Amino acid sequence: MIINTAATERLDSNDFRTIIRNKIPLMDVRAPIEFEKGAFNHSVNFPLMNNDERAEVGLCYKRKGQAAAINLGNELVSGQSKDNRLAQWQSFVQQNPQGYLYCFRGGLRSQTVQRWLKESGINYPLLIGGYKALRQFLLNELEQLALHPLTILAGNTGSGKTPFLAHCSNSLDLEGVAGHRGSSFGAFVTAQPSQIDFENKLAELYITGNYSLDKPLILEDEGRLIGSVHLPESLRQAMTLAPIVVIEESLDYRLEQIFQEYIIKMTAQYQTAYGVEQGFIAFSEYLEHGLFKVRKRLGTERYAQLQALQTKAFTEQQKGLTHYHLDWLKPLLEEYYDPMYQYQLGLKAERVIFRGNNAQCLAYLDNK
Repeated sequence: MIINTAATERLDSNDFRTIIRNKIPLMDVRAPIEFEKGAFNHSVNFPLMNNDERAEVGLCYKRKGQAAAINLGNELVSGQSKDNRLAQWQSFVQQNPQGYLYCFRGGLRSQTVQRWLKESGINYPLLIGGYKALRQFLLNELEQLALHPLTILAGNTGSGKTPFLAHCSNSLDLEGVAGHRGSSFGAFVTAQPSQIDFENKLAELYITGNYSLDKPLILEDEGRLIGSVHLPESLRQAMTLAPIVVIEESLDYRLEQIFQEYIIKMTAQYQTAYGVEQGFIAFSEYLEHGLFKVRKRLGTERYAQLQALQTKAFTEQQKGLTHYHLDWLKPLLEEYYDPMYQYQLGLKAERVIFRGNNAQCLAYLDNK
């Protein structure tokens, strides 16, 4: 199977910016356990060694040295297992002739895969420095992100900050990258990325966004944590100093936004993921858990009252009546989220440069 000939051979590369901007496919030949801890947005894992093989070779390296470890690796990945993995690599190359392959440091593993591919008639380039070099490049980009002029978008829960960002050309959705809305009810149906994957994706989006330094980058007001992942410290510090634009919308407007986002859409998403019956159970557990997390701030008595209203809303929703959720959502906004957010915003009052509804804030930022 000959895919790349000498005439079309591409060179190994460390032009990371071009690779990220063009979303060039990457073949990660590290072990699955390494890939799961952190990878890149356009990478696929086709390992040279599985987790057990990697552990065995690593132990051999410590006890007997590199030569013995290489010999053991060649023994473990041979015969049918080698043929199967080679077939995977060949298929990836055929589907992604513009791509690159890498291991952790661009060393023995990626060079072995490259050599075996070449022996099968395929020339395929390496990512110079491997995962470690590209990871460091992305971490450096996060430092550049923190130096970009910023404007922070604030507003009470339900004011529509995340949809607002989609209408701003110079914006970056931190919650979208984190896979979490940042509140007690902020979990998505799908799991959050690892911390490393969050940082990598954030840096990749910053690079591909090609943001103008002449305009501030619009970010939603966030704490240090967004669910289980945390903002890079340099970015968090920069956000605490940036000017703030505050979206102000009525309680009725915000309730409708919350109702659509957390009740209607989340019900549909859970049922799509798990089926109608199990999806509704999972959706109910998601809301119950969210309310439970704020019970201490609500107080025992008020929490019990809202919990009863929430339980009734689940019962009525199964009958097709969803509006009962407003009975617990409204007091939760008025008694918990609004006072908490206004207190936090009050601590930043000197940084507020504009207040208005969604349309007014958008017009203000477009003219900056």
